[in-house]
Amino acid sequence: MNLIESYEIELQLLKDFIEKEKVEKTTEKIAMRLAQAFETKNKVLICGNGGSNCDALHFAEEFTGRFRSNRRALPAISISDSSHITCVGNDFGFDEIFARGVEAYGKEGDFFIGLSTSGNSANIIRAVEEAKKLGMTTCVLLGKDGGRLKGMCDFEFIIPGITSDRIQEIHMMILHIIIEGVERILFPELY
Repeated sequence: MNLIESYEIELQLLKDFIEKEKVEKTTEKIAMRLAQAFETKNKVLICGNGGSNCDALHFAEEFTGRFRSNRRALPAISISDSSHITCVGNDFGFDEIFARGVEAYGKEGDFFIGLSTSGNSANIIRAVEEAKKLGMTTCVLLGKDGGRLKGMCDFEFIIPGITSDRIQEIHMMILHIIIEGVERILFPELY
């Protein structure tokens, strides 16, 4: 496969996502639920492994900092602190690193987002289980066929790409759309 063929595959993934989104409007539904959570003094927790961890950090800072314009900070936490991850990994095992963060910071009415390009990340599965136990709204951004996480959450996106990089590129676009949607709901004067 050459570079042009690689770009054509990603373009098709993007087109497929856009067509599905026109019908299902999942990003819009999530933005509305997340805005409601923020209005009721709740927060969003997000996590992922590797590059998806970086995407989780990026998503959280767009709420606590700013996205396009200045507005009040919104409560978003990426479960990515290295001391937390290494402590929990050492004491309880790597599969528990995110679930323990959800247990520590999450509560009923909060929103949880998990990122897994395979859909099989045991630590994301455990975090979803903990979030559901606490009464949080759950959402996952997945890849390939959705893996074991498919069907576990209130909301899901499955990008049927082959490689993590292409899946993550569309995941980041989805996260940006959700952030913009929340801002349009809570801060319409910015748009």
